[in-house]
Amino acid sequence: MCWKPSFTKAIRWAARKKYYADPAQRLRFEQRLDRAEQMAKSRLSRDSRDPDALFAMTLSNGLRSDFAALIEKRNLASLHYSKEASTWSRQLLAADPTCYDAHLASGVSRYIIGSMAAPVRWVLRLRGVAGDKAGGITELHTTAEHGHLLAPFARILLAIAYVRDKDFTRAREFLLGLQHEFPNNTLFGRELARLDTNDSR
Repeated sequence: MCWKPSFTKAIRWAARKKYYADPAQRLRFEQRLDRAEQMAKSRLSRDSRDPDALFAMTLSNGLRSDFAALIEKRNLASLHYSKEASTWSRQLLAADPTCYDAHLASGVSRYIIGSMAAPVRWVLRLRGVAGDKAGGITELHTTAEHGHLLAPFARILLAIAYVRDKDFTRAREFLLGLQHEFPNNTLFGRELARLDTNDSR
């Protein structure tokens, strides 16, 4: 896969291009997700509130959603998997309200759908998919502040969201924090430089 993310380009989401995924890598990706789901469902058949199994189902559908949207540019498929991830995350939070990582799935879904044009939101609402941009941001903050495994990813998503909203001050705060936390990752420095370039225009 050759996707190279850019936060400052995220505001041009609709114009993003479709990326190439190596068939062998995609097959391995699908096989491992299938295997994870099989194991999770086996555990859920014995205990429907097993938090690890519910978390695995949430992550699996979230990854499928990301792949469909970011690599293949299959928006409807991505929304389907995003809805599935949100459903599993709600079950996980019902079983364990302290699993703050679970808020990421529903937060992303609510934010993305809430950011769409009103006619699109209306059609999706008819299909049982609701959006809430502000509510999505709140859930992402919950994961960013209290999450265990997904807190850094939530902070990345918040940086992207604030860039899209042209709130460069908040975006810079998150990027500076990520740069400090991951000093060997050059992505955050590059994105900070892009923000400085935007501010100087």
